[in-house]
Formats: sequence, C-alpha cells, structure tokens
Amino acid sequence: MDNKIHIKAIKNAFPSTIPILTGFIFLGITFGMYMTSLGHPAWMAVLMSAVIFAGSVEFVAATMLIGVFNPLSAFILTLMVNARHLFYGISMLDHFRGTGKKKGYLIFGMCDETFVINQTINVPKGVDKGLVMFYVTLFNHIYWVMGSFFGSIIGSLITFNLEGLEFVMAALFLVVFLEQWYKGGKRFASLGVLISIICFIIFGASYFVLPTMIALLIVFILFKRPLTEIGDKA
Repeated sequence: MDNKIHIKAIKNAFPSTIPILTGFIFLGITFGMYMTSLGHPAWMAVLMSAVIFAGSVEFVAATMLIGVFNPLSAFILTLMVNARHLFYGISMLDHFRGTGKKKGYLIFGMCDETFVINQTINVPKGVDKGLVMFYVTLFNHIYWVMGSFFGSIIGSLITFNLEGLEFVMAALFLVVFLEQWYKGGKRFASLGVLISIICFIIFGASYFVLPTMIALLIVFILFKRPLTEIGDKA
C-alpha cells in the first residue's frame, strides 16, 4: 500500500519538474565547470550542490573559497542573495502544515523553481500533497547535483570560455512563468510583473528584488481573499 502511495505521488510530481530538469542540468554543468576552472577539486562541486543547494550562493561561494576567510561577509552576502527565501517560506506555511517529517527537507530544498511548482501544483484527491511536494523537491535537488557532477567531470577534462551560459537560469524562469500564465494565473502574474516594474523604476536594477518581495507579500496578505476569488472566477 505504501508503495502505491509513493508511485501516485511520483506520477504527479515528475511531469511538473521536466522543465526544471533541462535548466538545472545545464546550469549545474556550468557550475561544475566553473568550480574546476577556479582550481577546486571535482568532488567539491557535487558536495556543495548536495549540501548547500542554492545556485546563486554556490557561484558566489566558489569565488569566496579562494579568497580571504571572512565569515561575517559570507553571512551578509548570503542573506542578501537569498533573502527572498524568507518570503517564500512565509507563503508556504499553510502548504507545509501536516507534512510531518518531510517538512525539514521541504524547507531545506525550497529553491525558486521548487517554490513555484509546490505553490501552484494541482494534486488530485486521494494523493498525498505533502508527498508530491517532497518528490518535486527531491527531483529538482537530484537534477542540480547531477548537473554539477557532469560539469565537474567535463571541467576537469577540458576548458573553454563559459561566458553567456548563465542565460540558462533566465530562460528557465521564463518557461515557468509562461506555464503558470497559460494555466490561468494571468491576474496573479500580471500583478507580480506590475509591482516588479514599479520597484525596478523606484529602486533600480541592483536593489529592486527585496522591495518587490516585500510589496508582493503585503499585497497577498492584505488582499488574499479577493485575489483568490478573482482567480477562481477567471
């Protein structure tokens, strides 16, 4: 019986992670190659991907590891880069309720792409949503580690110019955004885009992400019910 529950959860989780598979593999390869290009051993990229699992921070950490040891600077920089996860976590409190022992891993593995999928995935009746979210998180984690592994192997054998490969992450976000748009989330997506543009104009390209997340959090807390009702009628 337990196996059937897991199989149902996997069947519901895996298709949603397919767009992430391509993006994470290629971006993970880029990270693995970047690590080896800095002189780090091949195994370190895989270890960092498995333990840290925070793409942007891992790229930053790769450079910081070859510099002067400064834990305070590392802490502040990590907080700045990943501050958005604080807001992700708040918005996922209801979704993670009742997930039991899986909650710890769900929190640890909540990257941007996993957050989007777990926030919007439709789970049929009779399927454990907590287990589906667990497998979504696990699959995405595996994709990233696999990409880092392949990249570290490739990087240890050959070297070439990596400039431009970072476009993979932007393309991945665009695919996820369009998927949610066509699923019927046009009003939510439009609101997010509008707030992002306003914050971009006010705060500039370097500082608009955090104000945007705060503004979105306030809007969705204050207007959660009317926005949900509008979304249901759409």
